[in-house]
Amino acid sequence: MAIELKTIEHLCELSKLNYDEAGLQKVMGEMGDIIGLMDEIKSFDLTYDDTKDGNEIRFGDTREDVAEESFPAEKLLSNAENTDGCYVVPKVVE
Repeated sequence: MAIELKTIEHLCELSKLNYDEAGLQKVMGEMGDIIGLMDEIKSFDLTYDDTKDGNEIRFGDTREDVAEESFPAEKLLSNAENTDGCYVVPKVVE
């Protein structure tokens, strides 16, 4: 897909890039190559088939879920002021 010089100039203006005439021609060619690659990628079938990648997780491979004791709230709140059983964080939005 060919891209127009006017479009490249507009993109350069938006991105605050300054090119001479040779630089604009080079960028125009590179941008055309990128757009051509994107058009080619769109033609590929990218549907995911989890049976083909060999990364399926079997239920027997997962770890056992073991309940562990939580960190005591009293210790977490020991350095907090005016907590009333809550975590106090600094005000972010006024």
